[in-house]
Amino acid sequence: MAAHTDVAVGIDVAKAQLDVAVEPTGATWTVPRSRGGLRRLEGRLQALGPTRIVVEASGGYERLVVATLAAAGLPVVVVNPRQTHDFARALGRLAKTDRLDAQVLARFAAEVRPPVRPQPSQVVEDLQILSRRRRQLVNDRAAEQQRRRHDRPHLDLGFDALAAARTAALAKVERQLAALVQAEPTLRARAAWLRSIPGIGPVAVATLLAEVPELGACSRQQIAALVGVAPFNRDSGAWRGRRSCWGGRAQVRAALYMAALTAARRNPHLHAFYQRLITAGKPAKVALVACMRKLLVICNALCRDRTLWDPTMA
Repeated sequence: MAAHTDVAVGIDVAKAQLDVAVEPTGATWTVPRSRGGLRRLEGRLQALGPTRIVVEASGGYERLVVATLAAAGLPVVVVNPRQTHDFARALGRLAKTDRLDAQVLARFAAEVRPPVRPQPSQVVEDLQILSRRRRQLVNDRAAEQQRRRHDRPHLDLGFDALAAARTAALAKVERQLAALVQAEPTLRARAAWLRSIPGIGPVAVATLLAEVPELGACSRQQIAALVGVAPFNRDSGAWRGRRSCWGGRAQVRAALYMAALTAARRNPHLHAFYQRLITAGKPAKVALVACMRKLLVICNALCRDRTLWDPTMA
């Protein structure tokens, strides 16, 4: 439990308004999600001096709120809605309104005390937006290609035009990604360290830079759990279940999966590691996930030590 002197705040973000709740006082209020409303919110929170402010990731509506509060030096934390929804169910909170959601977030902030991490810079946020847009375009193009398999030759359904438009948009986004990384010295250096690893290509580099800004600042166990490639125990009494990975950042795992497929063939160290696991009787998928985890740990170590890949260090 949090100390009574701690002030915890929960903010439920909607398109038009922000519902705010405070623990332990129980105070609640609402402000419009506008520049003026954010200024009033900032001033009121500054007067409260909260230990942490919890906001759910809500499809982008939270970004301006988080950026405003972080710029003011307030300890804002963005959390996964799954965590807070599970927390609400554990409390027996079945009813749902914006104000009730804010109260649950405030209690979550007070009792769970999620760690306050530095918010990504504007450049990293731009990188995240471009990376996500690239992923959308790739998925859309793949969906159109799948639909085209059932095309009737005598009908013009626009598949060629859509494919050309998406290919052009994808090329433009990738150029912007590359230009953004090259223009920022810190990102350019981190990209060089990551690209030095055999098997890590430009897509994996962009994804890691955008979606895992914590690289180099966490232990190997923490970074694996953060991304979702750390195996968790499933034991109870004398029963020993199969270890499995879950949670974390799916988009990073997807990029690491493709990188691990390449690294298991082209990276001598990862190839030997993969073959050793297969020889030991591990299923191919398990061995590949282990390669993903090892690649991520190597990336973390290079960013921590600010150095290029050296096969002798792995």
